[in-house]
Amino acid sequence: MNNTKLDHIKLSYLNLESPQENRSGIVGYFLILLYVVGIIPILGVPFSLPFFLAAIIPITIIQLWAIVYLIDPYKYEKSYYLFFGIYGAVNTYVYFLVILKLIYINMEWRGSTPLITNLVLFILLLGGINWLNWKALYSGTYYKLQQKRTIPVVWTAIGGSSYIIGQIILSFIYSDSALSILFIVGISILSLCTAFFTINIHRYFFINKNIDIVKQRFPEFGLPKSDRYTEQKKKKKKRKKGKE
Repeated sequence: MNNTKLDHIKLSYLNLESPQENRSGIVGYFLILLYVVGIIPILGVPFSLPFFLAAIIPITIIQLWAIVYLIDPYKYEKSYYLFFGIYGAVNTYVYFLVILKLIYINMEWRGSTPLITNLVLFILLLGGINWLNWKALYSGTYYKLQQKRTIPVVWTAIGGSSYIIGQIILSFIYSDSALSILFIVGISILSLCTAFFTINIHRYFFINKNIDIVKQRFPEFGLPKSDRYTEQKKKKKKRKKGKE
């Protein structure tokens, strides 16, 4: 792989959002994906203490961690990507618990088969998403997307649909309720979204490894807000001096 192509690949992966967007994203993702879709079904009737405890511990940890980026998203801009990736894993795990609760508590299934099957699907989902991310990065797919070129998406479609199909099959096995099947499928689709967030763990280490390129593209990356926008400040000072 030549250096020019490698540079394009790196830059395509370093198309980062601003700290303000990161902070607002936390609020939106937590309120909708974690609280409404994740926590409410866990707390819903019939209530199950084991499922609640299994969910509340990682949720509490990730919520406490999120406070750092709500207070100062500028200073901790780099570590945000590690946080966001782990948040994605936690949110996907909560959805995993929601599906299990529906099967074991609402549908009153017994035995370890649903647990093992869903656990395998959960691991394959997270592993598959991150493998596809690695493949998309080093095959130049992200770069081609940014250039609006036509790219093969068959392998991406297969990766996402296989998890949903697996959950649909299990839903028909464990339930004859159309509403329950629809709910499981809906949670599975959202799991694809939250699982995709976990690629930011790889992005965090990629940023660390290529911090020199990040600094070239975003000179104020990771600086406190008070130290940013130096160019704008200099221009304002020059304008004031000119007026004087």
